[in-house]
Amino acid sequence: MITVVPFESAHAAGVPALIVPIQQAEFGIAVTLADQPDLLDIPGFYQSGRGNFWVALDQGQVVGTIGLRDIGEGRAALRKMFVAASHRGREHGVAAALLDTLLAWARTQGLQEVLLGTTDRFLAAHRFYEKNGFEVVPRDNLPPSFPVMAVDSRFYRLTI
Repeated sequence: MITVVPFESAHAAGVPALIVPIQQAEFGIAVTLADQPDLLDIPGFYQSGRGNFWVALDQGQVVGTIGLRDIGEGRAALRKMFVAASHRGREHGVAAALLDTLLAWARTQGLQEVLLGTTDRFLAAHRFYEKNGFEVVPRDNLPPSFPVMAVDSRFYRLTI
């Protein structure tokens, strides 16, 4: 059974062990753990202000992640949404559970808008976000506080 829980220090090794191989091997993105300081300080980067970070666990193993970074003015950035290949798809419901958890949190925190950036390569992610009400937004329409990653080329917004 899959459970979604807030990140704790016990998950510190499991998060990059899931994310970095997906970035590198599946999508050919030349990024390392060292290039992602947010993964080395999840509490400091995500679990502050109105942000948070969650992991999906299957028998204690991290099989999914999602982060929410408070960027001010009632906005937050959705980042680091990854699901292990073995747990993808509607039949597993991991991505939906992660997103539902994040959006429920965002509402309780009084956020009005969730923004995200992704690469053009994550086609399944594009369909998932659009199916869940996110709308494509031009990069020029992002607030200055939005943390654009070097690989980001497609941006989305969801008004809560």
